[in-house]
Amino acid sequence: MGWTATITALNRGVQALVSVQVRPLSRTVIDAFKAFAAQLPEVLHVFVLSGGDDFLLHVAVQDLDRLHAFLTDQLSKRGEVTGFRTSVVFQQVSNTAPSRLPPAD
Repeated sequence: MGWTATITALNRGVQALVSVQVRPLSRTVIDAFKAFAAQLPEVLHVFVLSGGDDFLLHVAVQDLDRLHAFLTDQLSKRGEVTGFRTSVVFQQVSNTAPSRLPPAD
């Protein structure tokens, strides 16, 4: 059973990637938001980023209404969250057997 089939079997038919910006940008704020996001049942992965966005959340929910509820009831109520953008995943292709890369020169 592949990843997509597993997600669907768990009643999570809608996946999205949510880019999140937090302020003030400090270790305390980053660690607290990371811990908060990681414990949410909708969140599959939490990525801490550099650049314009501070986090990328991979979420999977039952439907678009639940995605909207997650964004408004969970993310928008956090004081440190200054903005977020959501991209709904239509299709996913995975490298099921990544090979070892050669060492860097």
